Amino acid sequence: MIRSTPLSAVALVLSVVLGWGGAAAAPAGRTVRTAPADGTLTEASTGFGSRPPAWLGARELPTTSSGYGEVRPTPPALRHRRWTLPDTVPALPGRGFAAKVVSPAPAAVVARSSWREGCPVAATDLAWVRLVFWGFDARRHTGELLVHRSVADDIARVFRTLYRQRFPQEQVGIVRSYDPDAPATGDGNGTGSFVCRPSTGATYFSQHAYGLAIDVNTFQNPYAKGDVVLPELAGSYLRRDAVRPGMIVPAGPVVAAFARIGWEWGGDWNQSKDYQHFSQNGL
Repeated sequence: MIRSTPLSAVALVLSVVLGWGGAAAAPAGRTVRTAPADGTLTEASTGFGSRPPAWLGARELPTTSSGYGEVRPTPPALRHRRWTLPDTVPALPGRGFAAKVVSPAPAAVVARSSWREGCPVAATDLAWVRLVFWGFDARRHTGELLVHRSVADDIARVFRTLYRQRFPQEQVGIVRSYDPDAPATGDGNGTGSFVCRPSTGATYFSQHAYGLAIDVNTFQNPYAKGDVVLPELAGSYLRRDAVRPGMIVPAGPVVAAFARIGWEWGGDWNQSKDYQHFSQNGL
């Protein structure tokens, strides 16, 4: 699980860097589609929850003794979260899935990431992956990831499967900064990989700091251990039997796609549950 600034999970950073549109919620009374049991989505989402509320990313939570934000009930506007944010990079050409790997990642790309001197991976060992993903609007979108160059092609294959299976994602992007002391809003979301930071609740480096872990749809798939829930407003999504679009389920396409490249899922952990998290070594 990635904690970042100024929010509390990997792509929450993207909401600040790229900006969430202050769009109002869709009018009441519009049809809300029921998600398939595997978290995929074949039709565009409409109605309540299909557009971000104006306050998204703007309401800070009190900080607790654990250093995280105060866990609060999921606001109604976020309980059926089904919107897609603006793409982080220009669209890749074509009509179906596409991916482009650049290894090593260009210096300009690394410069806008959280990489710094002292990170456990050399900048030259990171690859820049631009790829197509399926949005909650049932449309083709393009995002980007920084990953370890040894896994770049595998990650492209995973996302090809997710696109073909119509697994929706809100945004796929690069985490640009890490500040553990930044105030949390607890409502961010996204998919990301590399971020130079310690493991959640520990002092050693996370697998994210090596580019060997990916978090997918962090709000629909929160981290939970004891009283800690991250993102802090995502408690509604701890009800894993109430499957909604973008949720990762044991028998679904996301777990299967990562398993095919030998990666393990944090949803199988015993001491904590990190439903968003996949890593090469299972940590």
